[in-house]
Amino acid sequence: MSSNTPSSSAGGVGSADSAAPRRNSKRPKYSKFTQQELPACKPILTPRWVISAFMLVSIVFIPIGVVSLFASRDVVEIIDRYETACIPQNFTNDKVSFIQNAAADKTCNRRLTVKKHMKQPVYVYYQLDNFYQNHRRYVKSRSDSQLKDRNSENDVSACKPEDTFHDQPIVPCGLIAWSLFNDTYNFSLNNQQLAVNKNGISWESDRERKFGKDVFPKNFQNGTLIGGAHLDVSLPLSKQEDLIVWMRTAALPTFRKLYGKIERDLQPNEVIHVTLKNNYNTYSFNGKKKLVLSTTSWLGGKNDFLGIAYLTVGGLCFFLALSFTVVYLVKPRRLGDPTYLSWNRNPGGH
Repeated sequence: MSSNTPSSSAGGVGSADSAAPRRNSKRPKYSKFTQQELPACKPILTPRWVISAFMLVSIVFIPIGVVSLFASRDVVEIIDRYETACIPQNFTNDKVSFIQNAAADKTCNRRLTVKKHMKQPVYVYYQLDNFYQNHRRYVKSRSDSQLKDRNSENDVSACKPEDTFHDQPIVPCGLIAWSLFNDTYNFSLNNQQLAVNKNGISWESDRERKFGKDVFPKNFQNGTLIGGAHLDVSLPLSKQEDLIVWMRTAALPTFRKLYGKIERDLQPNEVIHVTLKNNYNTYSFNGKKKLVLSTTSWLGGKNDFLGIAYLTVGGLCFFLALSFTVVYLVKPRRLGDPTYLSWNRNPGGH
């Protein structure tokens, strides 16, 4: 009896262990994804593959760079900086007082000579330098809801200091609208007026979605300090394209904005007479003003950066491909040669 007791006791313990619930394991559930056992392509970068890849990039990039550069060089531009030339001699040492004097005659005459044939449409831009439209306080000083909805004209909480006038909301409010560019340009050629089309100079999405057809200017530029241009109170904001163009703020301190389009060809050696009103104050912050006439290509305006970037990358890849080819031919190396391993090159481990 006693000899059977231990075996009975052991059997009882074994059965108790098997009946007890298993302890939760922290081991994650097995899957090929978690264990990184999915089929994978692991290419071996042989010298031929590397040389071929660099050569392919150079073959693709260099022609693209050449074509882009030629497209940019086909764009014809006339640039005239005028903010200094349009100041009278007696105000050269005090330009700010001249520009702030409402009674002073701001008319200025300029002559632009066409160097090369310019195909229509010829785009007219104004360019400002050292004007930081991307300043945080300046960018936030606007009310998008007010611009597109007449019922939100009182939403001026973000527009200070240009939010109200005599406790009435300003429409459009904010510093961006208040500082609207107000220089004007009139062009003549051969004693005939050269028309500038100002329709369609803004983004269609801005006209249709961001500026309301039933929102009209109200109390705009009625304060003692005038920041820029006035608006036509009889036209809705969706029709005032100069404002729409200006309200799309620039990311850099030097920028161009579209003023209009000349819809006729300009021939070489033609002289364009420009009568402009030098109203906009850039003298307080040492800014520059330029009048730009430009054509376009299939790539857009004049910009050599894209072509130069493609040529640089393509040329660098071609140089690397050529260098690797020379090294591979002069001093070849068998792929997977174990003699180049560190422990084989230094058997002693030193």
